[in-house]
Amino acid sequence: MKIEVFTIFPDLVGAWVDASLIGKARRRGAIEVVVHDLRAGAKGPHRSVDDSPFGGGAGMVLAPEPVFSAVEQAQPVRPLFLLSPSGQRFDQDMAGGLARLEGFSLLCGRYEGVDERVAQHLVDGELSVGDYVLAGGEVAALAVVEAVARLVPGVMGNQASGEEESFTEGLLEYPQYTRPAVFRGWAVPDVLLSGHHGQVARWRKAAAIARTLERRPDLIAARGGLSPDEEALLAEWGFDHLTCGPRGPD
Repeated sequence: MKIEVFTIFPDLVGAWVDASLIGKARRRGAIEVVVHDLRAGAKGPHRSVDDSPFGGGAGMVLAPEPVFSAVEQAQPVRPLFLLSPSGQRFDQDMAGGLARLEGFSLLCGRYEGVDERVAQHLVDGELSVGDYVLAGGEVAALAVVEAVARLVPGVMGNQASGEEESFTEGLLEYPQYTRPAVFRGWAVPDVLLSGHHGQVARWRKAAAIARTLERRPDLIAARGGLSPDEEALLAEWGFDHLTCGPRGPD
């Protein structure tokens, strides 16, 4: 897997992808992440990449010439996506699809936006990480890099960790606990201490369903509601449709 990122802040992005899980995977050769400076395509002593918008308005716009030049010089792996609030919503399913590719590239917008000719004639699509506006595409690009990279075989130390997470079955992840078994009067569910792996798995599935019902009912609706087996599983473990299940003392 090769991921390339175009940004006016290569040091910022580079430092992040050198750290933690992604950095370790890069050093092991499990994934390749290349960061390009958009100013490499800029001309003039100030290497300016922005200009004022035609028609007036506040702020500046990322100009087409330096962006096209930087991308054409680098010849990055395709598809190339522009991070944009108007792009297709990036989610776990899309992360899984990108993780199956040999690679892809990301273009970080800045200022008040990017010249529309970049979106129409240079990139292969646009991605949005949510319905809000950021100062630039770097944070969004890093979110995409991490979400995709951790699904690439060899990146995570325990690949099962990526298979039992939120959204993998249209559900949020089940609650997690560690030592001590009782903390300030709040006890870990007995089943997790039982050593019965089959029962633990059934409880976790029920807890995941209950948590999703409480916090993200839209995800349940998108799955077509609950199946009879899921209804029975909730009843088996004492979960109702409004809470995550039995709680400890307040």
